[in-house]
Amino acid sequence: MKKFVIALAAIAIGASSFLTPAVAQDQKKFTIALIPGLTTDAFYITMRKGAQAAADALGVDLVFQGAPDFNPVTQVPVLDAVIARKPDAILIAPTDKTQLIEPLRKANDAGIPVITVDTFIGTGVYQTGSGDADFPLAYIASDNILGGEIAARALAKSIGDTGKVYVSNVKPGISTTDQREEGFKKEMANHPNITVLDTQYNDDDANKAASQLQSVFARNPDLVGVFGANLFSALGAANGVQQAGQTGKIKVVAFDAPTSIVDNINSGLVDLAIAQHPAEIGYYGVVSAYAHLTGQSIPTLIGTGFTVIDKSNVTDPDVAKFIYSD
Repeated sequence: MKKFVIALAAIAIGASSFLTPAVAQDQKKFTIALIPGLTTDAFYITMRKGAQAAADALGVDLVFQGAPDFNPVTQVPVLDAVIARKPDAILIAPTDKTQLIEPLRKANDAGIPVITVDTFIGTGVYQTGSGDADFPLAYIASDNILGGEIAARALAKSIGDTGKVYVSNVKPGISTTDQREEGFKKEMANHPNITVLDTQYNDDDANKAASQLQSVFARNPDLVGVFGANLFSALGAANGVQQAGQTGKIKVVAFDAPTSIVDNINSGLVDLAIAQHPAEIGYYGVVSAYAHLTGQSIPTLIGTGFTVIDKSNVTDPDVAKFIYSD
């Protein structure tokens, strides 16, 4: 993963070197569109800030347009509207790895380069010359399988490496949360004294996640941990733990870290949070698109990192800087 970051840093330096005053007058001013999974989430707000920082440095116009919910039904019309504006490149967090293939093909067929950020279409393996979803130039995101593994190791440590746990997830078919669950279960296979119960799918409804936690606990009074594959799943499950009177006894690991996570950790509602680095995703997305548009080659896969946050380090400035902006 580090080599991809280094490669993109080098591209960024090379790209910025084009922007001398004399060259900038002749250089076409590119427009890059960023379509998030949803517009109101702190993760994507932070991603936008990173993208804007790169756009400002490179003299690019950044368009940020998305839907208010994470849903292909509402995202596709936004994508169609962006395609109609004919930007020079599109960065998008697809809300479904299958349903967004054909809508994104329209952009590709219109000659608009596509880079997926955070989430992917198909398998996320691009430019192979095979499959119907390999046309995007690159996939830029956290390594979500690794993120799930990190969550599993952190949870295993917090529960003394023994007991029953489960994953609170959104729904099948979302590339990121699918991979986080995959990584979590893969790592938990290395912990023979931990039993992973059936995954509970909550449709991104925190109230449903809370009810599911209480139902799982009623069937398994020895439940000791839950991994929320996204923030709504984690906070819903955490509320269920609180309502069941099990705060501190059933450990909660959250994926993602908005500003509210500080209070959640300090109050004991959430025990651990896995923070992605969305500003890096946005930054490298714009840099990659610019590099391609100016004739440079880019990696097809670019990984960014994680930071584990708990009560012991949540006030550390080197950790707190990875908490997402509202």
